[in-house]
Amino acid sequence: MTDTAAAMAPGIRARALVAVLVAMALWGSSFIALKLAFAELPPLWVIFARMGIGSVVFLAAWRWRGRFEYRAGDWRYLLGLAVCEPCLYFLFEAWALQLTSAAQAGMITALLPLMVAVGAFVFLRERISRASLFGFLLAVVGAVWLSLAGSADAQAPSPLLGNFLEFLAMLCAVGYILILKHLSQRYSPFLLTAMQSFVGAGFFLPLALIFEPVPQAVGPVALGAVLYLGVAVTVGAYGLYNYSVSHLPASQASAFVNLIPLFTLLFATVLLGERLNAEQLAGAALVFVGVALSQWRGAPAPVVDGVLD
Repeated sequence: MTDTAAAMAPGIRARALVAVLVAMALWGSSFIALKLAFAELPPLWVIFARMGIGSVVFLAAWRWRGRFEYRAGDWRYLLGLAVCEPCLYFLFEAWALQLTSAAQAGMITALLPLMVAVGAFVFLRERISRASLFGFLLAVVGAVWLSLAGSADAQAPSPLLGNFLEFLAMLCAVGYILILKHLSQRYSPFLLTAMQSFVGAGFFLPLALIFEPVPQAVGPVALGAVLYLGVAVTVGAYGLYNYSVSHLPASQASAFVNLIPLFTLLFATVLLGERLNAEQLAGAALVFVGVALSQWRGAPAPVVDGVLD
């Protein structure tokens, strides 16, 4: 590293940290935006509009698409990436948010980094410590407790089923992240994220046309929520996160995902008036204890070839 690069490093790192924090806040707010949009519009149309708006933004910025190095057989991974997210991921999440509260769904996302660690252990042969494994189990117990302690209300008519569907969405996110890790060696984050938007728009439009009525009118709240999801979340959050990953260790950047539930709980409390009862707060605390325990790591594990390579 040159002297100039070394002098710039602290500033670059600071910008990367700010970028990842803003990305987590945007992702945390997405649960609230979805709730607001679903209150007026059919879910499949909301998701299609979100993907369509994102696609338009990516097309407008296509000159900055970055590297594209197709290798024979990559179509399987690209297809798997798109099936996991946005296709199945958004189907499960849309269904979940009609049955559970934004705050509870956000808490389930705290499991994602631990689920990725377990998935990397199984599929990529990455080491996982006993503390991480115990933390994962503890967090799962907390998530189950959070779900069982919930009572049906206007915000969460069926919290147990809704939280389970959000858990299935997280499983899809794990598949997405593991495949993304493999493909990011040859494709820019811009291209992979743009592909998600293009495939998502093409996937959800026919589903919306077949299974849900075409919206005849859109109120200002729902319209604002959809625009926010398409631009700020689909494009902005992913773009900021990809920028941070390019300047921070991947493990450090992914650890910030643990902040999403905190942002979601804060926004849900302020904007939607949602509250967790005492037992749910205890379950949420157990989730965070498990997540914190999972971050207790010793010396870094040696890098080994993964099953996908």
